[in-house]
Amino acid sequence: MDRTILTPKEIAETTVKVGHDKATKSSLSLLLLGILAGAFIAFGGVGLTTMGALVGDKGLAKLLGAAVFPIGLMFVIMAGAELFTGNNLMVLGVMTGKYSIKAMFKNWIIVYIGNLIGSVVVALLVARSNLYIGEIADKAIAIATKKTTIITNLGLGAVLSRAILCNIVVVLAVWLATGAKDMIGKMLACWFPIMLFVLSGYEHSVANMFFIYVGKYVGANITQSQIWINNLIPVTIGNLIGGAVIVPLFYYLIFLKTSKERFANR
Repeated sequence: MDRTILTPKEIAETTVKVGHDKATKSSLSLLLLGILAGAFIAFGGVGLTTMGALVGDKGLAKLLGAAVFPIGLMFVIMAGAELFTGNNLMVLGVMTGKYSIKAMFKNWIIVYIGNLIGSVVVALLVARSNLYIGEIADKAIAIATKKTTIITNLGLGAVLSRAILCNIVVVLAVWLATGAKDMIGKMLACWFPIMLFVLSGYEHSVANMFFIYVGKYVGANITQSQIWINNLIPVTIGNLIGGAVIVPLFYYLIFLKTSKERFANR
């Protein structure tokens, strides 16, 4: 009987192969797939915000919001899209010599721009839909305000730490989904880790693009400099440390270091 999951070493090797495909996609394809991913993550954000606003019990609201948010990564993995934070795993392919660091950075830059466009477009559409009114609008404003004042209130170290922890979990969700061979397995691989990062209060750059901009569009008194300097830039840096340094380095040393020459000659 066929196995329904890959071994960790097979996941590492498959991640390198997937990274090569990402590194050789055209710029237009990357941009369009990036826009889709930004929109997909934003859809999960809409559900999270709605649960947070309409469920009276604070703990239950957070749990239900965390439970619906992973639909975004499920769309990315199974419908097909390019997510900057997940693509941080492309570092594995660079370390094995499968593709160049230039190709990786090209992917990251174009995908990040696409994620931003998709997130902001959904934020704008939601703001104009008249769905974010009353309690939901208040919740969206509160989230955006909290995220753009977190450095002032807690310091840069707190933001970076939350972002590092976040993308460790996110790339592990992608890692597990890569190892699952069926739809149910991929769904569960996305669901539990992403629910965990939301419950834990970590910071995700692409999700924050939606949360902050939709809050701004429905009335939060925040500026572009606050959005980027106080949140998106430091969170992006932290996500890179967690997803492009910590996890890939460990798995490269564990599973791929001795296979570098073999990968380079393929």
